[in-house]
Amino acid sequence: MATHSELRDFWERRLEGDWTESGVGYRALGRPFNTWMYRVREEVFLREVAGLGPRGADVLDVGSGTGFYVRLWDRLGASAVTGSDMTEAAVERLRDRFPEHRFVRQDASELDAFEDGSFDAVSCMDMLFHITDDERYTAAVREFARVLRPGGLLVVSENCLRRPEQRGEHQVNRTLEWITATADKAGFDVVRRVPMLVLMNAQVDAALPWRKVWGGVLRAATVTAPTGWLAGAALYPLERRLVRRRRESPTTELVALRLRERA
Repeated sequence: MATHSELRDFWERRLEGDWTESGVGYRALGRPFNTWMYRVREEVFLREVAGLGPRGADVLDVGSGTGFYVRLWDRLGASAVTGSDMTEAAVERLRDRFPEHRFVRQDASELDAFEDGSFDAVSCMDMLFHITDDERYTAAVREFARVLRPGGLLVVSENCLRRPEQRGEHQVNRTLEWITATADKAGFDVVRRVPMLVLMNAQVDAALPWRKVWGGVLRAATVTAPTGWLAGAALYPLERRLVRRRRESPTTELVALRLRERA
C-alpha cells in the first residue's frame, strides 16, 4: 500500500490535472458516466440528510474535493459550511468557487484548525476508503467526534463489506463490523445506512465472478465519452429505484451517525 505522503502526492497530482467528477470519482469510467453517478449521489444525500441535520447547522465538510457536497449542504439550509481537503489543488479552487465559505488544507486525521465542539454536522463523503492506514482512519473518526457538538451528525459514504476486507494501493474496502466498531469507540451510534449506489459503481461486496463481469461491462460501455453518457443515462432511472428499494448495496452506502451525549 502507498504511504500517507504518497497518497497525498497522488491526490495532489490527480486533482491538479482533473478537478471534475471523474477526478474525484471512478476515473476509469470517464466524466460523462461519473456525472450520472453523481446525480444519484445527490438525490440520496439530499433525501436522507434532510431529515437528520437541523436547518441552520454549522457544518464541516472533510475531503471537499470539488465542493459537490458543500453545494448540497447549502441547499439543505446550512448556516455556514467550512471545507477541508488534504490537497492544495482543491483548496485553492474551492476558495474561488465558494468565496462565501472557508476552506483550509487539513488532513482528516489531524483537524487541528478546529476547536472542540465547533460544528453541528460533519460530512466525509467518498473519501474514508481512500485512507489506507487503519490508525489514520481511526484517528480521523476520533477527530470527527472531537469537533462535533454532543448530539451532532456525522455523514459518511463507505463500502461496508459483509465479505472480507480488500486492500489496494490507494483504497481499502473495510468490513461493516470494523467500521461500526471504530465509530462506536469514538462515541457514535449508527442511525441510518442506505445504498448510495447499486449498479453504477464497482461491485466490491459482490461475489468475485459478478464483480469481474459487471466491472468489464461498465468499462466496455464507457470506453468513449458518448457511450459513457448513454450508459449513464440508461442506468440512471434503474439506479434511482434500486437505491430507494434496497436495504443494502454491493457498493457505496451512505451512513449517518449521531455523536452520543458526553457523560
